[in-house]
Amino acid sequence: MRHLKAGRKLGRNASHRLALKRNLTRSLIQHERIITTTEKAKELRPFVEKIITIVKKGLASANPAGMLHARRQVLSRLGPLAKAPFYDDAGNPTDDFILKKLFDDIGPRFASRPGGYTRVIKRHERRLGDAGRTAFIELLKLGESKVKTRSPAPAPRVATPPPPVETPPSPAPEASAAPEAPASAPTAAPEQQPPA
Repeated sequence: MRHLKAGRKLGRNASHRLALKRNLTRSLIQHERIITTTEKAKELRPFVEKIITIVKKGLASANPAGMLHARRQVLSRLGPLAKAPFYDDAGNPTDDFILKKLFDDIGPRFASRPGGYTRVIKRHERRLGDAGRTAFIELLKLGESKVKTRSPAPAPRVATPPPPVETPPSPAPEASAAPEAPASAPTAAPEQQPPA
């Protein structure tokens, strides 16, 4: 039984899963949009969003000790990859790395957002080789909302009943008319011949 064992195993042991999440986080923070399998993207989302929340709390604290504590928490979650340099297209290392980008760019971007910093978009294309389902995972842009707001539905239209049509009064029946037969009088039914 797997009671209270949340999360996907992804065919890896615990240390391999942690290394996978750290590597995907590094790529996501560097490129801000990556393609991976749907299952990995769904597992990566809470890992990244908790890190961004720690960064936001560190930036919101007014004292430098709070900022230092947040940096150390992020460093402990990301491990040695937190200070690994990013590389440009030519393969040369840049002066940017995960901690710097988190605290200088991504944290202030989501300062007023209460959560939901990433988006997972499923792709139609399957992965070559094993035909695994793939998805985009991306960080939201500045001022972008996760769900498009829809305009409210129009109020239902109440149909007004047409005005009653007035009929002209019928003339009064004349007294000389023949009296009608009462409605309860039985009428003679035609006789049926039995079949021969």
